[in-house]
Amino acid sequence: MAKGKTDYDIIIIGGGPAGLSAAIYTARARLSTLILENALVGGQSVNAERLDNYPGFPNGISGAELASLMQEQATKYGTEIITAEVTGLKPEGPRKTVLSTEGNFTAGAIIIAGGCQRQKLGVPGEAEFTGRGVSFCATCDGAFFRDREIAVVGGGDAAITEALHLTKFASKVTVIHRRDQLRATPIVQEKAFAEPKIEFRWDSVVEAIEGDDFVRSLKLRNVKTNEISTLTVDGVFMSIGFKPNTDYLKDVIPLDKSGAVITDGSLETQVSGVFAAGDIRQHSPRQVIVAAGDGAHAAISATKHLT
Repeated sequence: MAKGKTDYDIIIIGGGPAGLSAAIYTARARLSTLILENALVGGQSVNAERLDNYPGFPNGISGAELASLMQEQATKYGTEIITAEVTGLKPEGPRKTVLSTEGNFTAGAIIIAGGCQRQKLGVPGEAEFTGRGVSFCATCDGAFFRDREIAVVGGGDAAITEALHLTKFASKVTVIHRRDQLRATPIVQEKAFAEPKIEFRWDSVVEAIEGDDFVRSLKLRNVKTNEISTLTVDGVFMSIGFKPNTDYLKDVIPLDKSGAVITDGSLETQVSGVFAAGDIRQHSPRQVIVAAGDGAHAAISATKHLT
């Protein structure tokens, strides 16, 4: 970043696949481009041990490696990246202002690509034991549970993929799901049902997480019978969905009930010159390939807006 530079053609909020893809397009269009990212470049994708469905990689690729290649490609064309948390947005007028922990920046167009964060259960013990047996990232923390019995809460693709990954370390993985069947895609389900280390606790929810210095057990409730039971575990991984990172956008641009950004067919919000891409937008299927496509789409639309 040039010393003191605060004004750009395009500011992209978020450095995940959507933001990086957008930056590749805008930077190649010779538009000065800034990405503001408050954590790791690559977003949630860096937690994926292996992506087997991203086109062009028939043998798969790790999320971290893919993110690194995307970052290399974006910066090759002049994209600047600043580590900062975005705290506000003032989109009025032709020059929009982004407020951040590293100062304020202005641009002619904004692409919101800040992704989502893991939903929390909100049960007793969850906050207390986070980092002491409660985890939200199997790829990050799985190795700490070698030869231990653990649980995964959730029934979608993310939850079951994480359960499969955790079988590399744990002696037993119990999947806790509030329904009597999984929501994961059939091929993922087949792998899970064939894995001898994985067991299922159907129709169940976690009522409390208990322990001493570390997680020791979960209090479960059967949603059909209301029967309370205790599951002895050494750790629990939460994978019950995602919450869009849009708290700073309330009362600024329209959001849906879940907090996702509402866009039109060109991925523009109801505020002219403000676009959204990736997991943060309404109806996103939360897939890396879709986020990358969204980024390109939003970048093309933003470029047209500027020209």
